[in-house]
Amino acid sequence: MSSLSSISVADSPEARAIAEEQEHVTMLYTRLDELRDRVRGQLTGQWSQGGGTPQARLQRDVAAHGYAERLARYEAVESGLCFGRLDPRDGGPLRIGRIGIHDTDEPLLVDWRAPAARPFYVATAVTPYGIVRRRHIRTRGRTVVGLDDEVFDATAGNGPLVGEAALIAALDAHRTGRMRDIVETIQAEQDRVIRSAAGGVLVVQGGPGTGKTAVALHRAAYLLYTHREQLSARGVLIVGPNPMFLRYISQVLPSLAETGVLLATPADLFPGVVATRRETAATAEVKGRSDMVDFLIEGVRARQRVPETPVEIVVDRHVLRLDRYDCETPRRRARESGRLHNLARPIFVAGVLDVLAEQVAERIGADPFWNDPLGEDDAPGTPNVLDEADVADIRGDLAGDPGVRAVLDELWPVLTPERFLDDLFATTDRDELRREPGGGWSAADVPLLDEAVELLGEDDSAARARQARDLRRRLDYAQGVLDISAGSKSYEAEDDFEAEIPNVADVIEAGVLAERYADRDVRTAAERAAVDRRWAFGHVIVDEAQELSPMAWRMLMRRCPSRSMTIVGDLAQTGAAGGAGSWGEVLSPYVSDRWRLAALSVSYRTPAEIMAYAGRLLADADPPIELPRPVRSSGAEPRELTGDAAALAAVVAGEPGAGSLAVIVPAGRRAEVAAALPHLGSDLDEPAVLLTVTEAKGLEFDHVVLVDPELIRGESPRGVNDLYVALTRATRSLTVFRVTGGAGCDGGTR
Repeated sequence: MSSLSSISVADSPEARAIAEEQEHVTMLYTRLDELRDRVRGQLTGQWSQGGGTPQARLQRDVAAHGYAERLARYEAVESGLCFGRLDPRDGGPLRIGRIGIHDTDEPLLVDWRAPAARPFYVATAVTPYGIVRRRHIRTRGRTVVGLDDEVFDATAGNGPLVGEAALIAALDAHRTGRMRDIVETIQAEQDRVIRSAAGGVLVVQGGPGTGKTAVALHRAAYLLYTHREQLSARGVLIVGPNPMFLRYISQVLPSLAETGVLLATPADLFPGVVATRRETAATAEVKGRSDMVDFLIEGVRARQRVPETPVEIVVDRHVLRLDRYDCETPRRRARESGRLHNLARPIFVAGVLDVLAEQVAERIGADPFWNDPLGEDDAPGTPNVLDEADVADIRGDLAGDPGVRAVLDELWPVLTPERFLDDLFATTDRDELRREPGGGWSAADVPLLDEAVELLGEDDSAARARQARDLRRRLDYAQGVLDISAGSKSYEAEDDFEAEIPNVADVIEAGVLAERYADRDVRTAAERAAVDRRWAFGHVIVDEAQELSPMAWRMLMRRCPSRSMTIVGDLAQTGAAGGAGSWGEVLSPYVSDRWRLAALSVSYRTPAEIMAYAGRLLADADPPIELPRPVRSSGAEPRELTGDAAALAAVVAGEPGAGSLAVIVPAGRRAEVAAALPHLGSDLDEPAVLLTVTEAKGLEFDHVVLVDPELIRGESPRGVNDLYVALTRATRSLTVFRVTGGAGCDGGTR
């Protein structure tokens, strides 16, 4: 009986289908292994080549870098290489996967971003796009463990979900502390956003659980696939709200075979500055206001000084004097030049040196023998015997005099952004900004530093001088090569045929040859952009964009002059005091009304029970919060508990052991709760973490214990939005715990 049962199961349609898919998946992994081995061999071969000319070494490095990138992509797609199949009405089946694999002209695996793969995400019974069946292939390692088939029938209706069984399975899986890609379960409304045109500004507005972050990351992968040449050269920047969020999403793009994207927070966008200084939300809000531009402009102008009282400078026993009148004309000329502060300084310096040189010339240039053969008449007003070259020498001597330099530096200093802001904050009369210099930088300072560069300018004369020296060195080397080559012609055989063979010196110029010896930067666009403040990205994606201040937006817009951007957020979740009130308000200074909006309305992550509970707690929100529509139920209603710190610890300890757990607390109670729950960490790789709402923004967990929701709501003018965020982080269960006793436990509402 058992044997007959085994034969029956083995011969079942499902078993035969799994066996068929397993055969194809095994073949695909064999091809993947072959591709890896081939590229690994090519990489090893390149690195084994040593010595040679500079050009040969450059070619080796460029080739090795390309092979290393390709190998990294092949390594990244090991898990879930093939996850789908399409059966067209006409033609053979197409397997869909993370990358494309071909056998001559035959596609063995179609990249999910290719046009041929799109029906996998958008086909429905009403609009099947010529597809009769869509199959989701579930694998564990390299083994096929299950299939979900959808056979399209025009009478079946048009449900909201594509591949519902696969989607629900993915949503029910435990969270691991790292976001997973959704390439196997992208829904139609998400696919429309992912494949939207690259140009212009696209705003993706979506509530909790709508997958807007995942959509943005998959859009980055799609754009890199469809605009590979352009974006590989200029790079893609993805901006997230904090380092924890970036760690959370860091594995998504590599799993989609894209490894050359720069992930950064706004605080990371000024190379060389590490923003670790803590400051109050009120100070951060002031620093983020757009009127800080005028504050900085006034600060720069205030450092373009003229003497209030005459300044005396002793040069070679001569006492020179500078007064306000002497300096006002040079300052006016420097300002009217239109140059930035540091670049206009030479104009001011030249004008002041002219004044001082004239004083010196008047004193030493009068001819003592004019109209006096005995040399006894040295009356004022006698002719000056110094010519222009003599005066130029005097100016040069004055420019090098320490006393003169000190006065010039005082009147029109060369300023770095750091020196400028340190001095500005130390001397301002605005209480919320005043601080002692040298205390480090905060995240809110970074856009100000960036703005300061735009006002001060960067003196690149030293860099240009180095480039000129390097060019001369290469030209000398190249000319030497050509001279040696040309000289060798005199030793060639006198045979007429050999004499007609062109020599390298006959067909190439020194400048062209020198260019071949120039150093080439083999770093990726992301690696180069990370250390270059002036880098212009091909596309910029901003997540949790509603939190950015006006000054942060100015900084980001400089990084993308083309305005090819994807902006992702939810205005109902804006927590920062200086954050967005509307997308039009944010974007109008840069693109007017030339931006488009895509709305995500379905919540795939947040269960219906939690979304309904959030709706009840936020029913009095003003303006009202429009909740997205949930598509799944967890079967667990949110719990409300009350107790002391010991009871809270017991509740946390009793939370379900499977999956991730976050305890979300008001910022004002973090230290207190941390003391009561010392085993909780802050690393997402840990099974249980303690976070504030700001730290939890954009993240998701299987289970959430939310402490004192009323206090979260009362902590800031936008506390209702923070509470909305906190309530919607869980994918399975939510426990709301109100702590009795302890400072601030009663909270309050606004």
